[in-house]
Amino acid sequence: MEKFSLSKISTRAPKKADKETFKAKTARLLEQLDELQYLLYAERKHALLVILQGMDAGGKDGAIRHVFGKLNPQGVQVQSFKVPTSEELEHDFLWRIHRYTPAKGMIRIFNRSHYEDVLVTRVHKLISDKTAHQRMEDINHFEKLLQHNGTHILKFYLHISKEEQAERLQERIDDPRKQWKYNANDFKERQRWHDYLGYYETVFERCGPDIPWTIVPADQNWYKEYVIARTVYDTLKKLHMRYPGLKG
Repeated sequence: MEKFSLSKISTRAPKKADKETFKAKTARLLEQLDELQYLLYAERKHALLVILQGMDAGGKDGAIRHVFGKLNPQGVQVQSFKVPTSEELEHDFLWRIHRYTPAKGMIRIFNRSHYEDVLVTRVHKLISDKTAHQRMEDINHFEKLLQHNGTHILKFYLHISKEEQAERLQERIDDPRKQWKYNANDFKERQRWHDYLGYYETVFERCGPDIPWTIVPADQNWYKEYVIARTVYDTLKKLHMRYPGLKG
């Protein structure tokens, strides 16, 4: 079997995709998502976990703002995962993750996730290959546990080109409205681009078949937002949710 390769997947929308057409499609999807999220919140039989991964400047914050920002904030929560604290390091690597998984009726968005513990840690040689492979097996069991409790998991990799990343990182220097995002370390991590790609490919192979990843072409934000909105809509629509009736 041919090895999965991110370099063979386009980071851009299909050539015939029209920007305005897809923006209109996304707007219609978001209107429908508003109703579906309300149903999810009212019925409280399911939960949705949305995992956003990608390179620095891949557009995770923008996806959260433009796809989920119009939904009822009572039913949507966002959790970002930074470098583990000393307390978190004293526990297993999933300890800090599990307590933020969504309750029934809720949508929880992970801005980065438990996958950082088999990506950054490998790039910087903080764990061995053996430990990484064991962690990926643990992740598969963990996600299965969530599924068994009624949590539906969507995993998105925001796939941008190295050229697009360079432009976005430069904007964080040039644009006063984006300078708050500037982090000199992002430019250092950029030098490890190919290492990250390789470890992401391993993640997709080992943590993918049962709960698949969606590789989102993310060079153009309007197409990225459409793909995420469409996937979330399709997932919630298939649940055939109903509003609870009057309680006796």
